Amino acid sequence: MKLATLKTTHPDGKLVLVSSTSSECLDVTDIAPTMQYALENWGSVESELAEKYQRLAEGKVTETEPFDGEKADAPLPRAWQWLDGSLFLNHGHLMQKAFHLDPIEDADKYPLVYQGAGNHFLSGSDDITVADLKHGIDFEGEFGVIVDDIAMGSTPEQCLSKIRLVVLLNDISYRALGPREMKTGFGFVLAKGATAFAPIALTPDELGDHWRNGRVCLPLQVSRNGNVFGTPHGEEMHFGFHELIAHVAQTRPIAAGTVFGSGTVSNADPSRGQACISELRAKEMIISGAPQTPFMAEDEVVSMNVFDEQGQSLFGAINQRVKVSKANV
Repeated sequence: MKLATLKTTHPDGKLVLVSSTSSECLDVTDIAPTMQYALENWGSVESELAEKYQRLAEGKVTETEPFDGEKADAPLPRAWQWLDGSLFLNHGHLMQKAFHLDPIEDADKYPLVYQGAGNHFLSGSDDITVADLKHGIDFEGEFGVIVDDIAMGSTPEQCLSKIRLVVLLNDISYRALGPREMKTGFGFVLAKGATAFAPIALTPDELGDHWRNGRVCLPLQVSRNGNVFGTPHGEEMHFGFHELIAHVAQTRPIAAGTVFGSGTVSNADPSRGQACISELRAKEMIISGAPQTPFMAEDEVVSMNVFDEQGQSLFGAINQRVKVSKANV
C-alpha cells in the first residue's frame, strides 16, 4: 500500500490511500482517521485498507481526488519517538579521516543512534526555515521506517516483521552547532532542525525485491539547485533497520508510530557522489586539506527522489528551499 497524510487544520491531518501511479488518492478516514491511529490499530485496519487499495488499483472506486504531493504533510506529521541511526559506515569513515578522529570503538558491531525531535515533522515541500545562515545548513538524504508496537528484547527477525512503513527523509543539520554538542557526549539538540519527509509512505511489499534484509536497495537521487549532488545506493547500509530496532529494544519497548532513520546514505564508490554537503566537504579535506563547498545559502533548493525501473517516483519528491526568519518567538 501507499499511504499519505493530507494537511488539515488538525496537526495530524487526514489519512489517504495513494494510487499505485501516485496520481490519485482516496480518503480512508472512515477506517483510520490519521496515520498514528492506523499504526496503533494495524492489526484491525490493515486488511480493510488493503482491500480498498486493491479496489483503487482496479479502478472500482469513484470518490477519489487528484493526489498532489505538495499539498501533503509528512506521512506521520508527529511521532512519539524519532530515532536516527548512522548505518552507512562509509560516512563515518570519511568524517574520521577528514577530521583526524579516532575510530569509534565497535561501530561495526553496535549501530550508532540518537533520539531527535519528533514533535513536528516537515513535509517535503516545506521551507527549511533557519534563524541564522552561520549555523551551517546542511541536508542529509536518508531512508526511514515506521514500526508497530515492539516488545522489549525482540530479536532482529521479530523487529523486521513489525516494520509497517518505509519512508524517505531529509534530516536537516546545522553543522556549525554540532561539534560542541558531540563533545558533550549527550547527543544532538541544537544541531538538528525539523526533519522533512517525502509525501508517500510505502508498506515494504510495495518495494518488491528492492526491500531486502531490512534495507531499501535503490539509489537515492539528490540535487542541489537542480544539479546532481549524488546517487548513493541504499544497499550499502551496514546494519539493516531490523538490527537497529533490535539494538534499541534491548532495554525498552517501542511504541507504534516510532520512526527510525538510516543516517546519511553513503557509498564507498566516489562516483556515486553523496547525500549531504558535509560528506563532500570531508572528501575535499582529505584530497586538498580544506573544504571548498559551502553550506546552503538563502533561497537554495535541495531535492531528493527515488525512482523504480519504470522511472516512477516511489515516495514522491522532497523539494525544500532555505529561508531565513528573523522573527522573535
